[in-house]
Amino acid sequence: MRHKITVSGVGCCLVDILYNDISFSSESIKPYLSQVRGDGGLTPGMLVFREEFEKYCGKSFGEVLANITGGRPYNKIDIGGPSIVSLINLAQLAGRENCEVRFYGRLGNDRQGKFLLSALKKMPVILRNLKTSEKDTPSTVVLSDPSWDDGNGERMFINSIGAAWDFMSGDLDNDFFDSDIVVFGGTALVPNIHDNLTSLLKKAKARDAVTIVNTVFDFRSEKNNPLKRWPLGKSDESYGYIDLLITDKEEALRLSGTSAPEEAVDFFIGRKVSSFIITDGARDIALYSDGKLFRKTDVTRMPVSQRVTDDLAELPGGDTTGCGDNFTGGVIASLVDQMTLKDCRPDLKEACIWGIVSGGFACFYVGGTYLEKKAGEKLKRLQPYYESYKLQMP
Repeated sequence: MRHKITVSGVGCCLVDILYNDISFSSESIKPYLSQVRGDGGLTPGMLVFREEFEKYCGKSFGEVLANITGGRPYNKIDIGGPSIVSLINLAQLAGRENCEVRFYGRLGNDRQGKFLLSALKKMPVILRNLKTSEKDTPSTVVLSDPSWDDGNGERMFINSIGAAWDFMSGDLDNDFFDSDIVVFGGTALVPNIHDNLTSLLKKAKARDAVTIVNTVFDFRSEKNNPLKRWPLGKSDESYGYIDLLITDKEEALRLSGTSAPEEAVDFFIGRKVSSFIITDGARDIALYSDGKLFRKTDVTRMPVSQRVTDDLAELPGGDTTGCGDNFTGGVIASLVDQMTLKDCRPDLKEACIWGIVSGGFACFYVGGTYLEKKAGEKLKRLQPYYESYKLQMP
């Protein structure tokens, strides 16, 4: 007998403005590349704020963007952000009969805000407390180079926080904390939530919610002190209230203040994170569970999907935007599916399989959000990759 799971998420939701096929080795982009950490310049895989980028360049953003892109229009404008993209993938895979997915956030009362609201209403996510602000709608210009990293692809991000400054921790209602699962996604781009993560996680755990945090590059902290590790809330107490932390390698190193992934793993275990996953682009992921939420799993490595890799060689044309966000959504979808089954102890490895195939599948289309023609379409397309991965596993 299944029961319906409620998932409430808060964090980064914005308009992605995507430029594909931008060579990170071109002469046109070289003057705008970072020289020192946190200086406001561009770095593959990392994010800068638009205001800081303009200061670094000494020119208007429009002028710099025209120089980098050759003045061509963007390839796509899309729903973006580590919170909403992962929640959309979760809702598409879990289905409304098994899971109610809610999102809390802020938009601007502008053209991009109207586009984003219209697009979100087509998605299987319930919009809660999604008010408009006089500030601009949050946005990110995404520059993508599919040939970077030996053909694995990478992106650079120029972000405007905008209306996300106006979302306060007090805007999260009782329904948020009374959910079965609460997800804090990319909160470094929603500053007032990020700075209060310690108390918010503590409150969610007091209500017996499963707590999930998926991170994004924290340029605020990087700019303030590139030599100091990034804070997560008011103190390291935050980590002890996290049931599942999902972060990429660079973010794991900066959060832990370490120089190697193995040291980051030890840091998170030492800070009592119940379970965590560290992704690394097209390379193996690392995962761990102490046995409280997921069954106990020692530090384990899992590879990317070989079938996805093979198919991408035959079917180029997408980009890596949203791979990490869709990975997160796939992991949570599997957790929801496992939680709805009576007497089932969730398996983190099983959840990671759905994360891996979800993240890999995002490479087949431009942008992070997949627009289904009918409910269940994405799950049907992912199923063969899931089955292939099960055969790939030793």
